[in-house]
Amino acid sequence: MPQTAIFGPVFATIFLTFVVWTTMYVRRIRFITGNQLSPADLMPIAFAQLSPPAVSNPSDNLKNLFEMPVIFYALALYLFVTSQVDGTYVAAAWIFAAFRVLHSAMHCTWNVVMVRFYLYLLSTLALWFIAARAALRYLGA
Repeated sequence: MPQTAIFGPVFATIFLTFVVWTTMYVRRIRFITGNQLSPADLMPIAFAQLSPPAVSNPSDNLKNLFEMPVIFYALALYLFVTSQVDGTYVAAAWIFAAFRVLHSAMHCTWNVVMVRFYLYLLSTLALWFIAARAALRYLGA
């Protein structure tokens, strides 16, 4: 297995972040211009109170993409640098990335909270699997 295989899911997650960022700004700009908001309305607290879920959810999701994925990026780099990338890690990384995509899609569209929670849970379990396996190998177990 080429060590660079770990970067497929990394770039998928990075691209997802870009898609959510773009979605957030498109919806924000449409909302601001469509409602002719004043500069005072754009202050964070006021804007949060005025924004409907279709505008605020992508922003919340973008924040999520700088939580667990940061650990994923660090682990991917660790695995690459230490030449530990194998099929198991790559499969788990793709599971992480796929469920993050599904989580973001749910969060930015229908936002069914329990569905979103389970998608998040599955992605995070894949991440914790990667972390635990790498840590055990590091510790010589």
